Amino acid sequence: MPLYWGLARTGALLDFELTKDTPERLSEQLVRGDLDIGPVTLVEFLRGADQLVAFPDLAVGCDGPVMSCVIVSKLPLEQLDRARVALGSTSRTSVRLAQLLLAEQYGVQPDYYTCPPDLGVMMQEADAAVLIGDAALRASLHDAPRLGLQVHDLGKMWKDWTGLPFVFAVWAARKDYLEREPVIVKKVHEAFLASRDVSLEEVAKVAEQAARWEVFDAELLERYFTTLDFRFGPDQLKGVQEFARRTGPTTGYPADVTVELLG
Repeated sequence: MPLYWGLARTGALLDFELTKDTPERLSEQLVRGDLDIGPVTLVEFLRGADQLVAFPDLAVGCDGPVMSCVIVSKLPLEQLDRARVALGSTSRTSVRLAQLLLAEQYGVQPDYYTCPPDLGVMMQEADAAVLIGDAALRASLHDAPRLGLQVHDLGKMWKDWTGLPFVFAVWAARKDYLEREPVIVKKVHEAFLASRDVSLEEVAKVAEQAARWEVFDAELLERYFTTLDFRFGPDQLKGVQEFARRTGPTTGYPADVTVELLG
């Protein structure tokens, strides 16, 4: 929301055809060529990097805790080897990050399975669960403490392990579209940067508006929006390259994948 809210304030992109869908479907449509420009989850961006150009200084990530991507567990993480771990999301990036951290940082290989993101139901069958988004915020703030469960923030775990920020999604244009319409791509990039800046300047208003339809209050949403890192600079690029190096061969892209940025 902090990336889109400012578009209404600035009046930008009113003459563009906007598409609304889930993050996974938007990523698939961009890679497939049904969208010209859009947000794309990190794993899908790396898989389609030869067709895409990322927008600099624009991403959804964290430089430490992220709040909305967590592992909730009955057991210490080092005891999860061959334990059942429920994946409450189809987000390939968050799931791959959780699997990487558990395998390489804690040396465990759990038995993963996918299910709806209902923590109470998940923990009836699993020893731990990976949750993202609203489900993660609800679990870490309300449900996990009530159920006596441990909460581990994936953003903090990555930062403690590597010393680098983590990027969950970037904004990108298809290279073939950029070749045809370089001025339009530049205009869209500038509009999103301006939207982000306005939203963060007026973050209390953004949170107040979001709280009208979210289950979380404005104070929590403001803390969440200012915890997220919307930059994509040299440090974030290093984080992306480190993730690719560690996951590429098992996830569908080269370990040394080239990330091309819009000039």
